[in-house]
Amino acid sequence: MDSTISVSKGCFVFKNGATRADKSKKATKRKKASPGQTGILGKEITDQPFYAVYAETWNKIQSHIDALQIESSAKTLQELVDYVVKESKNEEKYLGLVEIVPAAALLTGINQPDHLEQFDNLSHRINEQISASICLLQSRDCSTLKSAVETMVYNFIEAPHEDDEDRDHKRLRKSQCTMNQLKTWYRNNWPDASHKNPQSNEEDNANSKARHMLIVILPDFECFNAFILQDLILILSSNCTDLPFMLILGIATSIAAVHNALPYHVTSKIKLRIFKTQSAPVGLNEILEKVILSPKYAFHLSGKAFKFLTHIFLYYDFSINGFIQGFKYCLMEHYFQGNAYALCCNYSTSLTKIKALTHDDMEMIRKQLSFRPYVESINDCKRIIAILTDDDYLKKKLPSLLKECHIYFMLYRIFLEFLTVLVEDLPKCPLGKFRRELYATCLAKDVCSQPEYKECWQVLAFMSKDEFVAKISKAITQTQEFYEQEIHEKLELFADCEEIVITKLHDVKELLTKVVMAGMDAGKSQQQQQQQTTVTSPEELKQVSSRQDLKDKLLQMSKEQKPVSEFAKSVQETLDYIEKEIVMTHLGPLQKAPPLHELFVFSDIATVKRNIIGAPRAALHMALNNPHFYLQCKCCNLRENTQLLPSLPDISVMYKLHLECGRMINLYDWLQAFRSVVDFTEDDQEQIDPQIQARFTRAVAELQFLGYIKMSKRKTDHATRLTW
Repeated sequence: MDSTISVSKGCFVFKNGATRADKSKKATKRKKASPGQTGILGKEITDQPFYAVYAETWNKIQSHIDALQIESSAKTLQELVDYVVKESKNEEKYLGLVEIVPAAALLTGINQPDHLEQFDNLSHRINEQISASICLLQSRDCSTLKSAVETMVYNFIEAPHEDDEDRDHKRLRKSQCTMNQLKTWYRNNWPDASHKNPQSNEEDNANSKARHMLIVILPDFECFNAFILQDLILILSSNCTDLPFMLILGIATSIAAVHNALPYHVTSKIKLRIFKTQSAPVGLNEILEKVILSPKYAFHLSGKAFKFLTHIFLYYDFSINGFIQGFKYCLMEHYFQGNAYALCCNYSTSLTKIKALTHDDMEMIRKQLSFRPYVESINDCKRIIAILTDDDYLKKKLPSLLKECHIYFMLYRIFLEFLTVLVEDLPKCPLGKFRRELYATCLAKDVCSQPEYKECWQVLAFMSKDEFVAKISKAITQTQEFYEQEIHEKLELFADCEEIVITKLHDVKELLTKVVMAGMDAGKSQQQQQQQTTVTSPEELKQVSSRQDLKDKLLQMSKEQKPVSEFAKSVQETLDYIEKEIVMTHLGPLQKAPPLHELFVFSDIATVKRNIIGAPRAALHMALNNPHFYLQCKCCNLRENTQLLPSLPDISVMYKLHLECGRMINLYDWLQAFRSVVDFTEDDQEQIDPQIQARFTRAVAELQFLGYIKMSKRKTDHATRLTW
């Protein structure tokens, strides 16, 4: 007989909630979780060419982002780790000072959900350099002082053994987790970590080994109850002579939060040092400019999709990880459209994938919106027929089309640097002061026709000679540096871009030379001065007989062309060249991009909105009104949305019935209607089955929990409908 089968009711106990088969089960789970296998996608997906390109592209982007994040936070985290190491070695200095706890305040930024990941990275860094036990104490586990102490002690003693397979380890209950238990545990595990004699000389202390630290990390300092936090710090300080505690406070706002939450008698018990991490917007800008907008990757976001993801970050959560996951979703949606999108990779790699394209893939290429203008631009009818019907002929044309797209986006990124320098620090920043703003604007619409662009050009034309020359020179220098650092001899097809970049920058330099050589007032000739004197002569104005004649005369003078200086002419020539040869040619909207640019740009903003931004009200209504949409079961299949079936879930039946009611719902009538659907009987006076009544009560409670109804205080047998 099986050990869990009995002829009588009983309770079967397994030690630590485990059986002998647990080890094999864990091994099976580890085997299933191996990185070489996928639990969602089958081989019919993973063996496709588009998936291989997607995986390779995402791995490169992710490694680039990880390296950038580690580099940006390395300095601050290393300073904090050095401080922890210093306190672990010099902790005996504080033996004479009673109840002093070393503490570090890490300013992490406002509304940033990525804090826990930062503190996990910090924990790994600390464990690599010193011997320490780390407790991550969150506010949700500290509703009372008792629960805070129990959680802290439990995390120090038991948390490291939760994944241990040793069944002989005797676990503590939460009620046994006290400070005395922590002291006993510390003495048993680190007997040599007792305090040294404070009378010992400084040389012995300097050469002494660092103590095993007990580090308490509070990642969400502002969320803690102030009184619980005060008492917890006082408890730590009262035991710091026996236990080497250290506090690390994660502060999202400012250091003033510490002084607001902790009075003087508590702050006097800690030795606080402040560290500041990089703010989330600065970190996002680095990722955008060095990774997302990098010319190393063939994949690009459209202006609307790019702006959508950045707006979610800036106006909702400030989560860099959330932005990265949103970008990854766009990447998946782009490549998963078909094998034709496997051409979105390096130029040499895309050439090897052209031969493997099937007829369906070629038809997908022909369905791209930019393919039609390309076909219409061909004058030869035979070529048009061939390119529309002959797959082999189109495959021969694809290398040149793909090359044109690669060069276009490389030049786009290069000259984006030029335009960014021109407009980033203008008054009021009409086009924005970040590359991401300018990139989204240029891709979404014709920037030259926008009033913000005209305002920028007007400000540039009104600049002084020194300011104008300095700005154009900076734009040229920064563009050349970007080209040499990111593209020159590092990317394919750089030679095709080099001649265009060098030629246009050289032309701008020559025009700038004319600006330098031009004098501010040298453009006025004597004839122009005489004309101006004649027009503005006071004697001529005195001869005007009436106010109307004076008005007409002044109007005529205003319409006459004013003399233009040589400097103004040269400035205007320079700006006209930049607008025509750089902005309009290389920074136009996607509609002016080369054919088949859709293979490189993701622009399905509707799909991203539907899947990234949840619509809970619409989803709940769909789930309750038509459960078959989600359950996909035959018993819930409705011919129309208003149909009621007894096989529907109880809450769905109740929801559809409540839609037929007014503001006040009579519970008895509601129950009768519910019974008529799920258990129809002709006799309405028959006593209601207790099971039906229990199902009704549960459904009412579920609707109340979801916020559709609330119990009425005026009428005890009625419910108030909250939605319309």
